[in-house]
Amino acid sequence: MVKMTKNIKENSANFTKIYKKNQLHISVRNLVEFIFRSGDIDNRSNKLQSAEAMQEGTRIHRKIQKSMGPDYMAEVPLLYTMHEQLYDLTIEGRADGIFTESVKDTLHEDFGIVEVLAELEKENNMDIGIQADVKEKKQDDIVWVDEIKGMYRNVKLMEEPEFVHKAQAMCYAYIFAFQNELERIGVQMTYCNLESEEIKRFREIYEYENLKQWFDDLCAKYKQWADYECRAKTIRQESIKKLDFPFEYRDGQKKLVQDVYRTILRKKNLFLQAPTGVGKTISTVYPAVKAVGENLGDRIFYLTAKTITATVARETFGLLRDNGYQGNVVMITAKEKMCPCDELDCNPVNCPYAKGHYDRVNDAVFELLNSEGMFTREVLLEQAQKHQVCPFEMCLDVSTWADNIICDYNYVFDPNVYLKRFFQEGIKGDYIFLVDEAHNLVERSREMYSAVIYKEDFLLIKKMIKSYSKGIAKTLDKCNKLLLEYKRECESFEIYENLGNILFHLMRLMTQIDEFLQKPIEFPGRKDLVDFYFTIRNFLNIYDLVDENYVIYSQICEDDRFMIKLFCVDPSRNLQKCIDKGNATIFFSATLLPINYYKRMLSTKKDNYAIYAHSVFKEEQSLLLFGRDVSTKYTRRNATEFEKMARYIFNTISGKKGNYMVFFPSYKLMNQVEEVFSQMLLDSQRQLDLQRHLDSQRQFDSQTNIYIRENSSLKVRTIVQTSGMNELEREEFINAFEEETDDTLVAFCVMGGIFGEGIDLKNDRLIGAIVVGTGLPQVSIERDILKNYYDKQEGDGFDYAYRYPGMNKVLQAAGRVIRTTEDKGVIVLLDERFLQSDYQYMYPREWSGRKVCDIDQVKELVSDFWQKA
Repeated sequence: MVKMTKNIKENSANFTKIYKKNQLHISVRNLVEFIFRSGDIDNRSNKLQSAEAMQEGTRIHRKIQKSMGPDYMAEVPLLYTMHEQLYDLTIEGRADGIFTESVKDTLHEDFGIVEVLAELEKENNMDIGIQADVKEKKQDDIVWVDEIKGMYRNVKLMEEPEFVHKAQAMCYAYIFAFQNELERIGVQMTYCNLESEEIKRFREIYEYENLKQWFDDLCAKYKQWADYECRAKTIRQESIKKLDFPFEYRDGQKKLVQDVYRTILRKKNLFLQAPTGVGKTISTVYPAVKAVGENLGDRIFYLTAKTITATVARETFGLLRDNGYQGNVVMITAKEKMCPCDELDCNPVNCPYAKGHYDRVNDAVFELLNSEGMFTREVLLEQAQKHQVCPFEMCLDVSTWADNIICDYNYVFDPNVYLKRFFQEGIKGDYIFLVDEAHNLVERSREMYSAVIYKEDFLLIKKMIKSYSKGIAKTLDKCNKLLLEYKRECESFEIYENLGNILFHLMRLMTQIDEFLQKPIEFPGRKDLVDFYFTIRNFLNIYDLVDENYVIYSQICEDDRFMIKLFCVDPSRNLQKCIDKGNATIFFSATLLPINYYKRMLSTKKDNYAIYAHSVFKEEQSLLLFGRDVSTKYTRRNATEFEKMARYIFNTISGKKGNYMVFFPSYKLMNQVEEVFSQMLLDSQRQLDLQRHLDSQRQFDSQTNIYIRENSSLKVRTIVQTSGMNELEREEFINAFEEETDDTLVAFCVMGGIFGEGIDLKNDRLIGAIVVGTGLPQVSIERDILKNYYDKQEGDGFDYAYRYPGMNKVLQAAGRVIRTTEDKGVIVLLDERFLQSDYQYMYPREWSGRKVCDIDQVKELVSDFWQKA
């Protein structure tokens, strides 16, 4: 055992060794899943049959590992390097366990020695050569490589291990046997039911030479892909050496680029407050690409929250490619938007692209890689149509070979959606994460790491399933009764330390549904049952993460539904685990203030960097006014205040014809003020009509005065955001700003909504924004939970729960006006609270020239600004 331990330590050290040749890496799991996959995509049963626990190193893994005794080595890092002329390919992973056992002990185990399956030899067209009859061997020790899989299915019904699981263990066995000069080695597959903790093991003993033949054949099948990767990487690196910044540096931009590069060089995290106009996309992408050229990283993930920022990222990478950069780029689009079928139902019966997908997809990917460099949605759809494969799954495969991946936050941070091919095994990758609009990640990550169940769903599924499975119906009934007990104890909401025995019944329910869905039973509610299955599975997986950063609570909703939620109040620890899988992370946004708040919420590291980029805009480009005689406090919301808000809007837009946006903290307040404003316009028009009538009765030698008066009238169109707007309605709303008319356009919107950030209306497409209120989130149970939590942690719970999120919405809304160095516009903030010190310290530096006014002064100030402009 001494020799084995020594080799393991040497292997761990090899992870950081630097080679001169191209260094390629692939995980054992990705390798076997990539080479051995075949057949159909099928969401009906096979995905559930092998549904493993979501988190690596889960409780059941640890429990089994600890039960195996002191000589059992857990989580053993293993790697094997193929030395080719132009590159070294390292195949790496972690064996769940390695232990030694005498042949005599092995023969007395109740599960015995399992002979190799004939199907395995037949499928792979090779002689595995299992040594099943060990009685003829001398009584020496055998080393076993243990692969543990936690599952929801009934493991006792398994007749054989799943092939990709066994292939993974066989790779670890070969690597360990090679490193330790073993003539033979055993593979143990340990399957454990997550509900009952029942265990079933499969064992096989392999002769080294036969295992080597199998492993060499596996590597040979992968060689063309490794050759491509080496060739593409060489071309990429050479192109980066010649790559220059594609623009003349703006004021302060070169320092910004250097700061980003320096952060990556030092393998740190950077929080970057980058005001609009500094060119934050190119200022982060370019130094990241240059860092890759210096071998400080190998793959860039550009993470976004919205489609429009993803488009800007694609255009930026495209600009670099136009200037000689030879790295390829893939945009991962949501599955629903990629699916060519009318309904998203991924199985060979309902989708022709799913049938035989895995038999064709590798050829489709290889052809695409050798013909394209920018893999957009349109390119991927065309290739998928040509080869009749699923475009979304093909896109994920293409990402394996991409130098730059543009995708939603989910694909790196969400435990249900993250790209397992890059992050599943816990091996640190040479990744650079660029997180755009990072202020969005706080609330998004809370959603990702939270989970909820509703009592009423259990009743609905019970009614649907009782005719098909009495066992499932009985367990659903038990869960419902337990939830009913919780509901009776809950007046409005209740907080719990834990959830007790309901978890046991949820796990039993998982096993029963899993077994049921494996049967070829078709019934109308099958899809609903599958969705319910994943909801429960997610709830159980998130429960494994619950710690002091969570609050478990129940609530009776407004529609009388009863829910229990695992609420992740502090996502920083979960996010940090993801961040640690890369080399460096750059968080950037135009509204990352106060920056210490975001440093606290998005990372647990204490040595993160933070910089404030210099704004390129001049103070005279904008007029920033603070209305001191108006309030949006709930206690002050009345007809008088609505009249003031409407008058501020009217006086602001009277200064210049153009397009304006008015932002409100809620739909209710927006509609109340819009109604008053519309009446104000109507009254104004009536007064104008009356004046015209009086003028027409007078005798003038010239019609000039009438002509001037008519042209000074205010022609106003209003559009109003509504809840749940579809894509067409959103597009029509934005298109209104592009129309050339003689009218003034006033758009009423909600802060933090779809028009509150991410839209880019340049030049005269938008000349003013009026922000009504401080944007505080509505009082709710969750907001109060956050407040109480951070009061105990930091002492400033109101800021964390209300003020900081609200102010970010304000900053985003105000930032819609000045988008380029040629833009000019007016920004008006309406709420007396903006003048309080609690808010003023959060203002960006660019707001130093702000002016305070009242309702009678705003019209004159706005008119003076436009005259000077």
